[in-house]
Amino acid sequence: MPAKKRAKNKGSNSAMPRTSVSFPPELYKTLEDLATKKKVSIGWVVRDAVEKYVADQWPLFANLKGN
Repeated sequence: MPAKKRAKNKGSNSAMPRTSVSFPPELYKTLEDLATKKKVSIGWVVRDAVEKYVADQWPLFANLKGN
């Protein structure tokens, strides 16, 4: 059985995939505090952390950011 295609986000031209993540309350509060200090969204903080994690785990992929 073929996989179902996900509908595009209405009103969005972005091709970036989306996901949902749950955090323990204490960690979420820390993410909120970091985002507030940096004047960015929590999503930005999470993406930044994931990019750093991936670059650390697979250094050859570190230059793929934004591709």
